[in-house]
Amino acid sequence: MKLNKELNKTKWILLLSVVLGLIVAAPAQSQQGAMPPGHPPIGQTGSSAGSSSSISKSMSERSVTGTVIETMDASSYTYVQVDTGSRSVWAAAPQFQVRVGDRVTVPTTSPMQNYRSDTLGRTFPLVYFAGNISLAGNASRPAMATDRSSPHPTQSRASRPSALSLAGIAKPNGGTTIGEVYDGGRGLAGSEVAIRGRVVKYSVGIMGTNWMHLQDGTEGKDGSNDLVITTDDMASVGDLVLVRGIVVADRDFGYGYVYSLMVEGARVETE
Repeated sequence: MKLNKELNKTKWILLLSVVLGLIVAAPAQSQQGAMPPGHPPIGQTGSSAGSSSSISKSMSERSVTGTVIETMDASSYTYVQVDTGSRSVWAAAPQFQVRVGDRVTVPTTSPMQNYRSDTLGRTFPLVYFAGNISLAGNASRPAMATDRSSPHPTQSRASRPSALSLAGIAKPNGGTTIGEVYDGGRGLAGSEVAIRGRVVKYSVGIMGTNWMHLQDGTEGKDGSNDLVITTDDMASVGDLVLVRGIVVADRDFGYGYVYSLMVEGARVETE
């Protein structure tokens, strides 16, 4: 009799343990059932919710090297598509000289996803913005500081296309020649000048404005003969134009673009 009582007691303890175990487990099962499809089970270790993204991979690499397969300029940036051998990446940096086939090294520390370029009229799923993109094997450099074929190089002494003649360009009434601007130097800063000259280089939409190189056949005592003009007006290489604008001294746009003298915000009339 005593033995039966002990057996019955044991059965009740076991039954109670099972019931309590079900009660404790129920919330966890309910919580796991509420997880979105594909979510790893609660408490599971060593599993991954997905493969590593290309951004994570590149962030760990810090930079990639490859061959340029496409390039284009937009506003003040140069975009390059680079084939690394294992994948293709897009990157952009302040304008620099690069050609298809060049080997370049691209920093990958500043990724932008779904970046829309209104200038190019396209959206890049992923593009890396860099302070500079260097030619493989060469020292890193902001190309604006050294690239003399970029849209508006900083030197004030320049040649002109051989087909363009500067003969017979007359100084406008009450105006100034380019040589006189350079000889006047900083003393002309803040003054409005009128200059007649021929457009020897012209670039549209760089840093929000149009850039023009003007020559009139004169030069300053130091040999400076090429004056940089910014304007919202349109012109073409070879045009004879009358420019009216404000002289600015020691203008620094960053990235090596420093001008001892230039004319900004000019009004340009094609003659």
